[in-house]
Parts: sequence; structure tokens; C-alpha cells
Amino acid sequence: MSKRVTVMIDDDLDKKLRLLQAKEIVKSTKSVSFSSTLNDVLRKRLK
Repeated sequence: MSKRVTVMIDDDLDKKLRLLQAKEIVKSTKSVSFSSTLNDVLRKRLK
């Protein structure tokens, strides 16, 4: 279940996440949201 949260992200991290999102968009035929990119990064790191 998803939960709406407000989080402050530093500019350098935002830029890196946006680049990851752009790479996923290029590889995928569907849309890729910023939230899904952030969730993927957190899941990988918090395993």
C-alpha cells in the first residue's frame, strides 16, 4: 500500500534520481514515475 509523504531531497540526490529515472524511461516502453524510481533505489539499499 502506498502512502503520500513529503520529503526534502538535496539537489545532488534529486539530480542523480532524475538521471536514473531518465535511463529507465529510455529502456522501458511504459512511463516511469519519480516515485517508482525512488522506491526502487530505497528497496535495493534497504534489503
